[in-house]
Amino acid sequence: MTYIITEPCVNVKDGACIDVCPVDCIYTTPDTNQMFIAPDECIDCAACEPVCPVAAIFAEDQTPANMKQYVPLNYNFFKGKDMNELKELTRAAPRKVNEAH
Repeated sequence: MTYIITEPCVNVKDGACIDVCPVDCIYTTPDTNQMFIAPDECIDCAACEPVCPVAAIFAEDQTPANMKQYVPLNYNFFKGKDMNELKELTRAAPRKVNEAH
């Protein structure tokens, strides 16, 4: 199982999840509007879930019904991507903080 980052992260990209992930499986790019968790790398440790300032992270099987569309979105983000390049893009991507939280 993996964790899924959902709608509250859109246009926030706080990055606290990246900082605590012990296996560095959370990615983004300068051109995307949220973070994504690599399903093949996630070890299901849940370290990211409590640090998310907008409560956007759920275990895949606990993703709320109104946010289920983020499950395939998360998986599809990684299709055809070079993971080494994606790591570099993630490091270079700006982090945004939602002023509402």
